[in-house]
Amino acid sequence: MKKSITVFTAVIAAFMAISFAACSAPNRGFDGNENWSGGQVAGGGSMPDESEDDSGEWSGGFVHDSIVENGFTEVAKEPSSYFSMDRNTASYSQVRYQIEKGGKVFADSVRIEELINYFDYDFPAPEEGAVAVNTYLADCPWNAEHKLMLAGIKTAERKTDSVNGNYVFLVDVSGSMSGDDRLGLAKNGLKMLADNLGDGDIISLVTYANGVTTVLDGGECSQSGKEAVKSAIDKLKAGGGTNGSDGLQRAYKIAEKHYITGGNNRVIIISDGDFNVGIYDKDTLQEMISERTVAEKKVYLSVFGMGMGNMRDDMLEMLAKSGNGNYAYLDNMTEAEKAFCHELDGTLVTVAKDAKAGVTFEENVAKYRLIGYDTKIISKDEFEDDTTDTGEIGSNLCVAALYEIELAANAEGKLATVEVKYKDVTGEAETDVSVKTEVFTSSPSSNDLSFIACVAEFGLVLRQSAYAENANLYAVLERLEGLSAYIAADPYRADFVMLAGKASEITIKAKIN
Repeated sequence: MKKSITVFTAVIAAFMAISFAACSAPNRGFDGNENWSGGQVAGGGSMPDESEDDSGEWSGGFVHDSIVENGFTEVAKEPSSYFSMDRNTASYSQVRYQIEKGGKVFADSVRIEELINYFDYDFPAPEEGAVAVNTYLADCPWNAEHKLMLAGIKTAERKTDSVNGNYVFLVDVSGSMSGDDRLGLAKNGLKMLADNLGDGDIISLVTYANGVTTVLDGGECSQSGKEAVKSAIDKLKAGGGTNGSDGLQRAYKIAEKHYITGGNNRVIIISDGDFNVGIYDKDTLQEMISERTVAEKKVYLSVFGMGMGNMRDDMLEMLAKSGNGNYAYLDNMTEAEKAFCHELDGTLVTVAKDAKAGVTFEENVAKYRLIGYDTKIISKDEFEDDTTDTGEIGSNLCVAALYEIELAANAEGKLATVEVKYKDVTGEAETDVSVKTEVFTSSPSSNDLSFIACVAEFGLVLRQSAYAENANLYAVLERLEGLSAYIAADPYRADFVMLAGKASEITIKAKIN
């Protein structure tokens, strides 16, 4: 079987090379044999000293908020579970970066819902409204006594060109952004984004280091206008401190200056999040950004993190949450293409605002555990209050909520009711919507759920979760092999197979040593 899996991963590797041939990723510090080359980045620079801890071990280079995993809850004591929904994906590419470096994956960098939600699935799209919910059930691979229950959410498609956009590119040009894999990658990504915007859109460009500079103020997205934008982006250079707070305030003021009523008004920040000039207290920044979400001229925020050594994931995650936004981490050009080309509508167009889920279990379920969303739990009162600020989901995207459940003895029939509440922002006015569906012992499984189970088990192993039971990466690879046709239809799923294989090799080497 090991030989079979090796052949399978080799085939996937060839598929990946063909699928991503047009996207040549920048040098991320690996030599031609995928070995770490001493921290050198393209252009001759070196990674910051902060990438090592006191013992000299590479520390991942990220600062994350601590995660306390959701535990099992007995239905007899509390039948309902409530949480905020979004579609952030930063954790997946951060985990990928750590694995490709060949080092330790730090537990708090593994947000399992972000690993799962990185991928597209075959969930049915809504026939009306902005959100459709479908449910699935299968055996739990790492615990034979349990089941996996999946609520699969799919949003309606709304193109970026359906309304005019007012976009402010806010670029961190501090010294820590130096290098082809940081500012160089940011510049290439933003030029790609500019090319994909429409003639009726407006682009502004703001940079910050020790101070703040307005490079472009309300440029038109005509062909000549795009060339001017890309020329200005090309001239950006890194140096100095990181006055992110003043940069954000300037960007929001410019977004409000060019505000398009009924349009898509958005600040797009690219940064390593290491604010060290001006306001850099998280609570103060959170309050400052949150005020913008309730202002008369509402502006969304999209957050793209990059870099390592001093990368503040906790800061960037907070900004996205407070700014009614999404959060992704750019580790290579392929990831930038995913965000700014393949998923452009999902990146820039919000269709479901203040999205949240409530799941109420029946007596047929003895206990349950929500996998992931550990930092996004809300109360019943917050779920029922339509003014609660929760998550945002973009156009034509999939979001999965996965529960591990233990059935009661002789369970038969209804297991749970799933309700998703959100504000539909696809029309002229926001409307409060509630979508309900039910889960039964007869609910079907699917290839999507089989793949999601693999991603979840992968996350449990990397987190060294207390709830991992019999989870292991070799079992994940075996099951992925059985999904080869399903995986071959999507290069991002194929990328996951390669990632799981590399993680397995690292684990084996660690045990031998």
